[in-house]
Amino acid sequence: MSSFQEGDLDTAEQLSADILEYRPENFDALHLLGMLHFQRRRMVEALRYLSSALKVNPNSSDAMSNLGLALHATGRYDEAIASYRNALQLAPDHPEILYNLANAFLELGRLDQALANYDAVLARTPNHVGALVNRGNTWLRLNEPEEAIASYDSALVAMPGHPQILTNRGHALRRLDRPEQALVDFAAALAAAGEFAEAHFEAAMTRLTLGDFARGWKQYEWRWKAAAFAWRQRSFRQPLWLGHEPVAGKTILLHAEQGFGDTIQFVRYAPLLAGQGATVICEVQPELTPLLSQLDDVSVIAKGEALPAFDLHCPLLSLPLAFGTRLETIPADVPYLAPRADRVAHWRERLPPDGPRAGFVWSGSPTHKNDANRSIALGQFASLFEDPPLHCLSLQTGLRPVDRETLRELPKLMHLGEEIGDFADTAAIISLLDVVISVDTAVAHLAGALGKPVVILLPHAADFRWMRQRADTPWYPNAKLLRQPAFGDWASVINGLRGELRAVGEEHVARLPAFERSAGPRC
Repeated sequence: MSSFQEGDLDTAEQLSADILEYRPENFDALHLLGMLHFQRRRMVEALRYLSSALKVNPNSSDAMSNLGLALHATGRYDEAIASYRNALQLAPDHPEILYNLANAFLELGRLDQALANYDAVLARTPNHVGALVNRGNTWLRLNEPEEAIASYDSALVAMPGHPQILTNRGHALRRLDRPEQALVDFAAALAAAGEFAEAHFEAAMTRLTLGDFARGWKQYEWRWKAAAFAWRQRSFRQPLWLGHEPVAGKTILLHAEQGFGDTIQFVRYAPLLAGQGATVICEVQPELTPLLSQLDDVSVIAKGEALPAFDLHCPLLSLPLAFGTRLETIPADVPYLAPRADRVAHWRERLPPDGPRAGFVWSGSPTHKNDANRSIALGQFASLFEDPPLHCLSLQTGLRPVDRETLRELPKLMHLGEEIGDFADTAAIISLLDVVISVDTAVAHLAGALGKPVVILLPHAADFRWMRQRADTPWYPNAKLLRQPAFGDWASVINGLRGELRAVGEEHVARLPAFERSAGPRC
């Protein structure tokens, strides 16, 4: 045991193996070997030895808890929870076992149970930094940033200047639309650890939110060293292009790296490179290829297909840096995308033939990390569809169960989502509408790129691309932004939307010949 404590893992492992050669049911040797393998990330062996140790001594809370840790490390969270609970029967209220149990609940998204167990840890060990930090993380997952900050503050009392805690706290401040305060935390984190990628990345998004493009896009390159993005980085033998050398006569590969909306927003740079004399290949999500294949002078291929030869490459969200984009130089000539004529012809026959039309999208992907803030339950829109001044069409795909139930109670909202096959369908429908109403998701970008009027519904602390305190956006001159005036206040946004829809209906009626004017169509 002393060899293990002193870090001489090889010696400890050999001594334990020697003991087991003569005494194969020696609990201490089995347990120690299990932990040695765990420490060395040999999880199959760790699980085998820890399970064997428990067969010898099923009343060891330490071995039971450590088995939970090994199960946890291999992603077997339900089994880990069972092991931790068994350990707690042997050692009731043990703070470290409670902490590990809470962590497993957090991994599974069982947030209320995670919170209850972190609170149980802190009731026994008030300065348990891990519990304070992860309780803060749980509060953030529950969309309670004020509570998260209070927990991070307590953790910082116990561990002042810790870069991860400061970064987490800064992120919570960003959720509350307090970017200047968030930057103070990120600066403190970087003063303590100058290469801490997550702090750089969070600071980048904060600077972009504030319109500081010069520093923001440069710092945004730290995303490739942050855990959330490192796995997405592509490795090519061809050099990365960030604008430092001419591209004329070269073939450059642009590749999508994030969501559909990001691809639609930043593909606008591809024709600019073609205009500089480059041969441009754009690798995008397969769902976008039917739409984006219509880009002039750009070859579009689906991710997963074999790549042709190229000389340079650039991720799509590095293009603003490569082009030295400032607020006043954002390339915003719209439309830069167009619908396919065959799809337009199909959908023209499907849509209501007369009167103004509005398309609605009220939620994005439920797996998006900020889904709780950016998506809206359909029920909150219900009053808009009681007597609408225009035809109301649902472009929502992937209905959530609660929204599907609500939709049945809204006969004046025509649902098209089940018929939409890809983004080329959505683009064709949008081309036939008077206005698109969307939360911050890909359809908002698509409407903007098509040059259609679009009203984008934003949370109080919107994504960095929409900046702050603006009702417009330089990325899409045809867009209007309706923002929550306070955290969580969608009621005010929807009330403002009511006026926007009325204005669209009135504008349509005003354009009609006098003999055709009426009170306006109804869904």
